[in-house]
Amino acid sequence: MSLTLGGQDFFLEENKFKQDCVEFIKFSQQMGDNWQWKNIKDSTDGYMTKTHFQLKGESVSSNRGEIVNDEVTFAHVEEGLDDFQAAGISATSEVIRYEYHVLYSCSYQAPVLYFRACFLDGRPLTLDEIWKGVPECYKERLWQGPWDTITQQEHPLLGQPFFVLHPCRTNQFMSSVLSSSHKQNRSTNYIISWLSIVGPVVGLNLPLGYAKAVAEQSSSAD
Repeated sequence: MSLTLGGQDFFLEENKFKQDCVEFIKFSQQMGDNWQWKNIKDSTDGYMTKTHFQLKGESVSSNRGEIVNDEVTFAHVEEGLDDFQAAGISATSEVIRYEYHVLYSCSYQAPVLYFRACFLDGRPLTLDEIWKGVPECYKERLWQGPWDTITQQEHPLLGQPFFVLHPCRTNQFMSSVLSSSHKQNRSTNYIISWLSIVGPVVGLNLPLGYAKAVAEQSSSAD
């Protein structure tokens, strides 16, 4: 079994993590959502990554973007910037570049979401600015417990400062999601389920197309 049950928690093995990332990226490519896998030079380690751009506190339409919860993510830098310029917006002061990385944690046997954000003039967002950008519906939960507290620490593969959603209770909340799917004999992709839960906390909304792709794949297999 790639997913193991420890007490009340499901733990994700590294091989299963990589398999689900491969499947996730395949779906991403089909939808033009632009997730990629990057390997670390001279190492077997790697991570999933995606970059998108958005206005500070607002959104702008893009031909290649997808609106999720009134937010627009952009498929390509050039298209996004063209939209901003057409709207008469000062890109360097208003547009924020978000870079998301999904890594595997051997300590927690779970995926971890690292991210960083900066304006196009290169000024990074502070932790206070990141907190201000968290949707109100998530702030109370973040303050009440450490399971997804936002902190800043060194990226374990790049050695650069990143923000991170702490993974200490990932297996605990994922266990209910996965056990429910197993009881209903529904096919699941751990990365899709997990990212759809934690991503919106920091502005990363997963298109519904991922869930549809898993369901369609499961139906084809049957």
